Amino acid sequence: MTGFTFGPATGVGSLPGGDAREAARTATGSFDDFPFLPELPARGPGADMIGRTAGMLVEVYARVEPSGWRIGDRPGRDTKRARSWLGEDLDALEEFTQGYEGPLKVQAVGPWTLAAALELSNGEAALGDPGACRDLAGSLAEGLRDHLAEVQRRIPGAQLVLQLDEPSLIAVLRGHVKTASGYRTHRAVDRQVVESTLRDVVGVHGGGPVVVHSCAPDVPFALLRRAGAAAISFDFSLLTERDDDAIGEAVENGTRLFAGVVPGTDTALSDPAGSVMGVRTLWRRLGLHPGLLAEAVTVTPACGLAGASPSYARSALAHCVQAARSLADNPE
Repeated sequence: MTGFTFGPATGVGSLPGGDAREAARTATGSFDDFPFLPELPARGPGADMIGRTAGMLVEVYARVEPSGWRIGDRPGRDTKRARSWLGEDLDALEEFTQGYEGPLKVQAVGPWTLAAALELSNGEAALGDPGACRDLAGSLAEGLRDHLAEVQRRIPGAQLVLQLDEPSLIAVLRGHVKTASGYRTHRAVDRQVVESTLRDVVGVHGGGPVVVHSCAPDVPFALLRRAGAAAISFDFSLLTERDDDAIGEAVENGTRLFAGVVPGTDTALSDPAGSVMGVRTLWRRLGLHPGLLAEAVTVTPACGLAGASPSYARSALAHCVQAARSLADNPE
């Protein structure tokens, strides 16, 4: 994205615990040049990734059923709870970003993971109904426009980065999303339909950059680039040499890589230079200029940190910052 500077490190989205102020303090204190709006799924339905985004939808409402989130015809207590928690999180973020100027990331579920997760009244995923998929994507686009405007109003100096979480995207493309019975799968969605829907949703951010995040294997780098993603966020440990050409092409075309190199659950962390050794190796394998590294890579955890202990989550975010510094100081 011309003229836009991403920070060298940031979080993916979710953090452990249920205290909005503590989470905002962690997300802004860890990354003074690329904070993010935290998500706290431990609070329960409506604070989870799907429920939070369902609460942003315009004229589409969802409620919790034993099987998951189901689309209904009016806003119920689950929608109200999701909106209330998002408001609480925005209040906390606003408090800790007074006077902040620079990139700030907000996350929402993308249209295909949403269609795979939200049920219609018959209990089947919206994914199986092309009309429902179109309506959902349209409602999401409108809701995201409102959400971005609200964040911008609260933090006027922020340059907003929108992250679309698409963990189910590969399953949607390959026809691996199970039907309600669990015995069959929904048929694969045509790649061009997937791409054009993503392009429409990416387009809501106007001139701002959009990151697409997927911590599944075989991230479709080329498709996401064509859909307008300025950056692609992924679990670095899941890359294989099969991905090399697509990654090389992405970097050469100015797409930023959000490399998830720090494990998302409690583990012993190596030294920061060790965490980004794989990124340097990839760079050499692709024959890319080492000086490009800091310009092309943002260091993140491999996925959200909701399953980590609070102390590990804080260490992991600090480790991302140190690892990014190591990349910038010693690119070779």
